[in-house]
Formats: sequence, C-alpha cells, structure tokens
Amino acid sequence: MSVKVELIENLYKANRRSIARSISIVENDSTDSSELLKKIHSQIGQAYRIGITGPPGAGKSTITNHLTKYYRKQNKKVGIIAIDPTSPFTGGALLGDRIRMNEIGIDEGVFIRSMATRGSLGGLSKKAIDAADVLDAAAFDLIILETVGVGQSELDIAQAADTTIVVLVPESGDSVQAMKAGLMEIADFFVLNKSDRPGAEQAIASLQTILMMKDHDEKTWMPNIIKTIASENKGIIEIADEIKRHKDFMEANKLFIQKRELQMKLRIKEIVESKIRKQIWSESGENFLNLSLEKVVLGDLSPYHIADEIIEEFIKRKN
Repeated sequence: MSVKVELIENLYKANRRSIARSISIVENDSTDSSELLKKIHSQIGQAYRIGITGPPGAGKSTITNHLTKYYRKQNKKVGIIAIDPTSPFTGGALLGDRIRMNEIGIDEGVFIRSMATRGSLGGLSKKAIDAADVLDAAAFDLIILETVGVGQSELDIAQAADTTIVVLVPESGDSVQAMKAGLMEIADFFVLNKSDRPGAEQAIASLQTILMMKDHDEKTWMPNIIKTIASENKGIIEIADEIKRHKDFMEANKLFIQKRELQMKLRIKEIVESKIRKQIWSESGENFLNLSLEKVVLGDLSPYHIADEIIEEFIKRKN
C-alpha cells in the first residue's frame, strides 16, 4: 500500500485523524514510512523544536502543560511528543502524568502523542524525530519533545531539538557534581523545578560551579538556571523568555542553520546505518553468522575474520 495523496493533503490541513495516521505509519517503520517522510520533507523546517528532559519526577509534564498553555495564549499551535520508557498502552506512573495534559489535549491547536522508546538506548525514540517531522508538516509552530532522563544516552534529544531544557529538582543537588556529563552537556539551559524545597540554593550553586568551568568566549552560549514551581505555574514565562533568548542568540551568531545541519548529518548517518544493518542481517546474513560461530568459539577464527566475511558476502550480494 502506498501513501495516499489524500492523507498528505489532509495532513497539510492539520486534520487530526490524518496526523495520527501519519505518525502511526512512521512508528511502524514500514516502506510507507520512508515514502511519507520523503513526500512531506519540502514542508518541514518551520516549527521550532523544544526538548525537555531530566530525571523522573522532576515535573517535566507539568512544565510542558503550562508552557503549552502559555503558547496557546499567543495563538501558537503546539505539538507534543511524550516519550515513555515502555509501551504507551501498558500504563504506569509516567502515563499518569499525561492525564494532567487532558485539558490541553482537547484544544484543537494542540496535538499530543505518547510514544515508546522501542528499545532505544536513550530516552528518545528515533521514531520521535520522524513524528516531529509529521507535526512540522502539519504547520505546528512549536514541537515539544518530552523525554525521560536516563543518563548519558539522553544525548539523542540534542539531535532532535533546537533548544534543550534539562529539568532538575533540589534533591538533585548532592548528585549534580557526579551527574553524567551527557545530561550536563546537552542543556541549553537548566530549570530547577520545585525550587521552594530545601536544598534549592545548594543545587543552583553546584550547577553554577560546573558551568563556570566550561570553556567559553564572547560567542559561546552560557546556560542559565531558571527557578520554577511548575505546580503553581511559577517561572513558566521565564522559561518561554529563555527559549526565545536562546533562539535569538543562535540566529544572531549564525548558529541556528549550523546546528540543524549537524543534526541532519547525524540523522542521515543513522538512517544509512539502520538500512544497511537490516540488509546485512537478512536471512542469509544471519545464517552465515550462525554457521561461523563454532569456528570462533573453538578459536579457529577471530570475530573480526567473521565480521569481514559477512561484509564481503553482503557486498557480493549487492553486486
């Protein structure tokens, strides 16, 4: 089945059923997925993509909720892709957070989709980037990618967002010094949520100490730390202002296109590697590997010998 012209046309009109259907197509990773993404590519690039990450329980969903309401008051259309560590149909505490989004979910100018990580090492499913393209083509002004912070492999959100926000809580203070470099490096700015709790000032001081150690010059963006109490809608305007400040900085220093080019380069490499991996591990590649395992275990051949032979066999098949 090829992608119908009617589906694409209705997607461009922001028809909710067509958006949902299109995202399902890219999630399933069928041949229709590549066809759809190729056809809509000329219509993407206008939406501004915001990544929100941080440890579980930091209040990311509450911030996403209030930030969306703020943008809707400005008449901006907002797409939300919420990445869960498990299937979006199995439930769990994280999906409990989504219930709080019901209020904005019935707004015609908001589209929310929960997606599973599908075994991705990071908290961000690779398919979430494709889903963001679908929302971009449907003329959403802003796309929020909200994902679970699980450590260094969370770097992949930086490949999807124009501005990346790392949300922490005062309890993070003691562990900030030991926090994995990945989560620290990807932040365009930090949000210290639940900042009315004890330990907030210590957490800010720890973050500031780490940030001061970063190499920088007058053209380097230095992340700020925004204090919020998201449950009381405090600090949300400051988050929106900081997103705009970061966007303006990137545009003024000609870093915006440069960042998107780097993201696209990494994405194309991943697509190529994924396609080659699928072809190599077709039935014949898997069979060749299985037949060779005994030789490796007995010490007759190195794993590198077998790897070279599998690649050579693959090239022969392609020729």
